Parts: sequence; structure tokens; C-alpha cells
Amino acid sequence: MGSIDIISINVLSEIECWSVFELLAFSGKSMEERENLEKIGREIVGKCKGLPLAAKTIASLLRSKNTRKEWQNILESEIWELEAVKKGLLAPLLLSYNELPSKVKHCFSYCAVFPKDYEMWKDKLIELWMAQGFLNNKRNKEMAEIGEEYFNVLASRSFFQDFGRGYDGEIYDCKMHDIVHDFAQYLCSNECLTVEIHSGEELAMSSFGEKKILHLMLALDRGALIPMPMWDNVKGLRGLRSLLVESNEYSWSSVILPQLFDKLICLRALKLEVRGWHSCENYIKEIPTNIEKLLHLKYLNLFCQREIEKLPETLCELYNLERLNVSGCRNLRELPQGIGKLRKLMYLYNDRTESLRYLPVGIEELIRLRGVTKFVVGRGYDRACSLGSLKKLNLLGECWICGLGGMSDAGEARRAELEKKKNLLKLGLHFCHSRDGDEEQAGRRENEEDEDERLLEALGPPSNLKELRIDEYGGRRNVVPINWIMSLTNLRDLSLIMWRNRDHLPPLGKLPSLEDLKIQGMQSVKRVGNEFLGVESDTDGSSVIAFPKLKLLRFDNMKELEELDFRTAIKGEIIIMPRLSSLQILRCLKLKALPDHLLQKTTLQELWISGCPILKERCRKETGEDWPNIRHIPKISIG
Repeated sequence: MGSIDIISINVLSEIECWSVFELLAFSGKSMEERENLEKIGREIVGKCKGLPLAAKTIASLLRSKNTRKEWQNILESEIWELEAVKKGLLAPLLLSYNELPSKVKHCFSYCAVFPKDYEMWKDKLIELWMAQGFLNNKRNKEMAEIGEEYFNVLASRSFFQDFGRGYDGEIYDCKMHDIVHDFAQYLCSNECLTVEIHSGEELAMSSFGEKKILHLMLALDRGALIPMPMWDNVKGLRGLRSLLVESNEYSWSSVILPQLFDKLICLRALKLEVRGWHSCENYIKEIPTNIEKLLHLKYLNLFCQREIEKLPETLCELYNLERLNVSGCRNLRELPQGIGKLRKLMYLYNDRTESLRYLPVGIEELIRLRGVTKFVVGRGYDRACSLGSLKKLNLLGECWICGLGGMSDAGEARRAELEKKKNLLKLGLHFCHSRDGDEEQAGRRENEEDEDERLLEALGPPSNLKELRIDEYGGRRNVVPINWIMSLTNLRDLSLIMWRNRDHLPPLGKLPSLEDLKIQGMQSVKRVGNEFLGVESDTDGSSVIAFPKLKLLRFDNMKELEELDFRTAIKGEIIIMPRLSSLQILRCLKLKALPDHLLQKTTLQELWISGCPILKERCRKETGEDWPNIRHIPKISIG
């Protein structure tokens, strides 16, 4: 192990330190267990020397131990006496670390590759663990699930902190305490290294010394220099397994990348990501053809390299590749025709690739493929993968289907068998045309309204779907088929964007799990009334609930919308949106008023009105006609 500098931090009193410890260590334990263990616990707290992180870490470990013998073993461990840890900080970390399964230990020490205070996105971190082989096992489980388990173990032991959480409470990112980061570096014997180079600075060979580096992260500002000779002279880089570059300057790439690909043939993970694309002037323009030499590569991330137009066919020789990320490569027009040779490819991230015209036919050969974030229907291209090919793919997570506006074959849509994709949780249906500039090639249809209706009927959703977005739908009659409504019992998030021919909204109030509803750009809708609720009063006199779990409702860019009116429904026994907490009305120029019963809800925590001149006057603070109805809402934004 390497050396480590102990950072001076505030010290707690004995009482404060005990409070931190007992909150975690005794969680879930009975009063009898607490009485049995408290004396040993206080002795352990004394060894923490008032350091809050030490108390928190050791308590997180002891939370899973219930016997006096287990606690006594921790108290009497020789680790407390090691010279390197006598200051009281490393001992709790080492004790907790030593209790981890060996594969989880690898996952933790890998985090030393990131700089201090780095925001680690959980999913991306798990992908990098996977690329290094830390998640391999013989259980019948997806590796992403195992990665999630390992992440949760580290989080529960206080190795991670500052968690970011989504609306569903799930963690999506985290950080490491600086001292925990130093501990990770201490463990990995400097096999992980971060080098940050600022404008005008040159990457120095002294940054590497005699270290045998396995995982390297380069964070480069514009103007940073990377001299090629350093790669020739530093032998410790030849066995590099991770090269993670985050930069807003890639002018060096055309000269250096071909030479790197010749030398770094042990790479498992390669990230060439644009950091701060809004300030980037020089992007990678093409990927060198000798990328084929990276035969061990499992992870390739080209996020936001906006000037790449195509990928070399030689990329298809990377037969170990499991993840390819070209998201944000907005000028990428096509993927390699030989992509079917990447038999181990599990995830293709290709959202925000506006110029992508189609997916190659070889996609349907990738039987291990679990995710395609954007499936482009390339009607008119001989080499394009058909929509029906989705039937062969065992998709997990999310899939956005684009280019449906150029498609006429409902039978082909039905062959995709989306309703059988039980593990598909997020689905997007985009009734747009292929972006090619050639209307004939894009396949514009004569009867768009009828075609869109037939396609929507054919693209039945899976019952486990949690998020659905439908863009640019052109149908008039069947807004959403009734079998869709009845099947979406797990749907939590629904977005209906830029529907071209609708003058009223679909009846959505019966969706039992819907929490977020966003309706945007429906320019023909003038009134939203009872039909939107989709429910009627029960004949036996009992109350009926419309939108029973809805928390967020947003109307955006509804330029003709004048009226929101559910008064007829209110007179009956219908309860409307009993859990609504956020109401957002944006760019609705003609909307005259908001329903009083929505504004007066005690559950409403946020009201956001923007670009609505009539509503702005009605809701003006103190003087507006509706101000008495909204003044109780904690968060009001009107502009």
C-alpha cells in the first residue's frame, strides 16, 4: 500500500460522536441488543477520536453485526494499532473495507481514478466496473443488477455521500469524501491517477514517475498540451486499462489518437468525452481506423463529439465491445455496416443524433443487445434495419423509436411485438420524418392521419412501461386506443408533444399510477374539459377519482388554449387530482383562467406561470383577481 496524508477536520465531542455512532449502529436493533452492545460500542467510539467520518463508517459496518463477539472482534482488531492509522481515521475505513466482498473492494478502489469532489453518475460508474470485469459472476443475473448491488453496499457503508436522487427516490449520482478518496488511493498503490491540465500547461512526464498506472483520467481545459513523446517514454502506461478523457479541446486528437491506439492495446475502457460542449471549439472529426488494435476494449464513449459523421468499419473488429456511446454526436449520419459482427454488444447509446438516418441491418443479429436508446426507422434505405427487427432484441430499460412519420406498414410495426418487451420501462414514439433533406427518400406519406392512427394501434406498449413519450402524432380520431389506456397500469410519466391534428386531449384520468403529465405544443386545442378526466360518476353514488396519483401537471406552448374547465365533473361525485403538488402553465397566451378547485388544493406546493399574459395579470401579487386563491401556495413563480 502507498502512503497517505491525513487531513485535519473538525473533531466532535464524545457525546456528539456517540450520537452519530448510535444512530447508525443500533438501527433496527432491539432494546435488549442495544443494552448488550452499548458498553463495547462506547469503547469503539473512543477509538474514533471524535472524527465524524470515522464514527459514521464504523457504525455503518456494525449495523449488520448483532452479537457481542462480532463487536468485540472489531474492538480488539490489530488494525487500530497500525502506525499508519493511529490518528483514528483509517482504522474505521480499513475495518469496513476488509469486510467487503473482494469484487466490491475492486469497485471501491477503482473510484480513485476520479478527482476529488467529482460527481460520479451511478450508471456510468457501474458501466466502467463492468468493463474492468469486476461484475462477472455465474449467477443468472444481469451485470447491471450486480453493479447496483455493489453500489448499494458501498453507499450503505458510507464510502459514498452527497447523493442525488430522482423523483422516485432512486440514487443517480454521488461523491466521495476527500478522506475516503485518499483512502482509495492508499489502497490501490497509485494504480489510479487523475491529471488535470489547465490552459497553456503541458502534460508533464513527472506526473507519472515510475508508477505502474492501470487507470488514468485526463481532465483537459482548452489550450492544454499533450506531447506525444511522453507516451513513448513512460513504460508504466503500456498496460493501461482505462483512459478516461474529459476535455473541451480535441485539436490534438488527429495526431495523437492513431499513435495511442498502436500503443495502448490493453485498454478495456476508452472515454473521449466532450466536457462543456457549449465552450468546445475543436472536436474529434474522425476515429482513426487503427482502433481495431484495441481488441480488449469493452467500453467506448464518444459522448458529444459533434463533428464525427461516420465511424470506421474497422471498429467492428472490436469483438469484445459491450458498450458504444455516440450520444450527442449530432452530425453522425450512419453506423458501420458491419455492426452485426459486434456479437457481445449489449448497449448502444445514440440519443441526440439528429442526423442519423437509419440503423444498419446487422443490428438484428446482436442477440445480446439490451438497449438501443434511439431506434431510427430508415424507410427507403436498402441497408436499414426494419422496425420488425425489434422482435429479436431483448430490450431492457429504454428505447426511443424515431422516423415513424415516414412509415406506412402497420404490419411491420405489429411484428416488433413491443407489448412483449416486459423489461422495457421507457418508450418514445416519434412520428417525425428521417432527417435527410430528401423528402422522397424520407418517404412522406399521402394519408398521414390514417397511417399514424394505424401505427399507434399496432405499436401496443408493454404492460410494465413506466415512462411514455409520443411526439408529432398526426391522427385525428383515435387519440390513444382504448387497449393502451387499460394496459398502462404502471405508467408514471407521460409526455404528449406537438400533436398536429388534435383539437381535444385524450381521456387520461383513469391511469392509476400516473404521477407526471406534460402536454406541449398542441396548437389546435382550445378547451380542456371533462373528457380529459376520462371518468364518470359511479351509478351507486360512490366517488370516483380522476388522476389519483398525479403530482405534476404541465401545459406548455398551447397557443390556442383558452379554457380549463371541469365544473360539470365537480358537481358529480368525481375527485380530481387529489395529490397534485406542482402546476406549471407555460406559453399559453390565450388561457383566461385556472380552475379554482386546482388552485385551492392544500397539496399544491408549486405554481409556475410563464409567458401567459392573461394569467399573469389575474395572479399578480396582492392585486390580481386570483391572488387570494393562490397566496397559500409555498412556491409561486409568475413571469
